[in-house]
Amino acid sequence: MRAMSLINLEAIRNAELQTDPFDFMVAPGFLSPDVLARVNADYPAIDTAANHALENLSCGPQFATLMEEMQGEAFASALGEKFDMDLASLPNTVTVRKFCERTDGNIHTDHKSKVITVLVYFNEKWEHEDGQLRMLRSKGDIEDYVAQVPPLGGTLLAFRRTDHSWHGHTQFVGERRMVQLNYLDQSPLAVAAQRISRFGTHFMKNVLGMR
Repeated sequence: MRAMSLINLEAIRNAELQTDPFDFMVAPGFLSPDVLARVNADYPAIDTAANHALENLSCGPQFATLMEEMQGEAFASALGEKFDMDLASLPNTVTVRKFCERTDGNIHTDHKSKVITVLVYFNEKWEHEDGQLRMLRSKGDIEDYVAQVPPLGGTLLAFRRTDHSWHGHTQFVGERRMVQLNYLDQSPLAVAAQRISRFGTHFMKNVLGMR
């Protein structure tokens, strides 16, 4: 007998794709409260404010099952229908965060090797004005946004990477649980470039943090 899925694909199918100022969608209820609690109990033990590659972490079975489902064909197909793309054929990477620091949230567009970015949040409540991701009209004004998404547990946010897919959030320091899945350009050079870029970002943060 097949175990019941942890994810709610109907939340993705029912979400509205926004096209201004770039393609993005928000799907509350992607994880139910019960699933969220079980997955959080198995969340990786992370004590630094950085993105950690999934393959480098240890976690419990519920979190591992969720990551397997999010990297599966059914999830890719449901999301791909929303963005009119064949995501199941693309490679992907997964990173996990638990804490946010002052240097996080700066306005950016994501690396060019990324095609679709998916964020899933795990904080069971969010009572802060800061730390909410904003979909921005420009790279120069964090207040010029069309949508603001609280990182509330169970919510999925996905967007298409473009040269103008500006996003960011106001400074927040504290626990902000998040998994980021990226579908990548399938060329080996693009995948390598993304990994090099991620390493460089971590290196610079470590250097700046040591000052």
